Amino acid sequence: MSLESILENAERHQKSVVYYRREPDDFGSQFATRNVDITYRDLPPAGPDPFVVVRDGERFRGAVSADTLREFLRPPIRQPDDLGELSPAYRAVFELLDTTVFASLHRRQLLATSRELEDRAWRVGRGTFHVGFQSVAAFDAQRSLYRQLAEVTDIDIHIHVIPEADTESLRGLPLTVHVEADADTGRYWFLVFDGDGDDRQKCALVAEQRGPDEFYGTWTYDPSLVDSAFEAVS
Repeated sequence: MSLESILENAERHQKSVVYYRREPDDFGSQFATRNVDITYRDLPPAGPDPFVVVRDGERFRGAVSADTLREFLRPPIRQPDDLGELSPAYRAVFELLDTTVFASLHRRQLLATSRELEDRAWRVGRGTFHVGFQSVAAFDAQRSLYRQLAEVTDIDIHIHVIPEADTESLRGLPLTVHVEADADTGRYWFLVFDGDGDDRQKCALVAEQRGPDEFYGTWTYDPSLVDSAFEAVS
């Protein structure tokens, strides 16, 4: 499976929410960059507080208050170590975010998401981590972080960049550097962590650059999709 097919797979799994509200508000703007279908239903003035029903196709996944969902959507979005400990409704919120395509995200927003995946790798301290930086300049901005990650943990880190004149500066680092002319390396920003074989710790981000500072992609904690991403970059 290629990185492109990872995105195509995510696109086929559109999630939907039904928002029950008393009056129009900006709720939908929180999903403006995601492949989520939103349906609105009006509540009577004396009815319950606004709430959201989460569906995956025709399947009901759970219901949470609108305020709870807003809290979950505030960055950084972090997944608990064990989703099984959450109630079905709260788990549905995380599954709504998981494997959901986003669009038109900027580099600073992707950096915030990358920090969460890197933090997970730090906590596990073992396993294999593939990171696509597109360019040496992009890696240089994170060089100290990845050097420390490689020196302090037992993670096998693989850095992917496209050929450039200054790739000699990558020699001697305590990690594996892949200098590739492959189109995927130049087009995609990706982080794939195998969780040291623990399905609960696996995570991946795959984003295709479609403009000078615009990306389209997905992040996921789904073990099978992470495994497919790992196969695509290994």
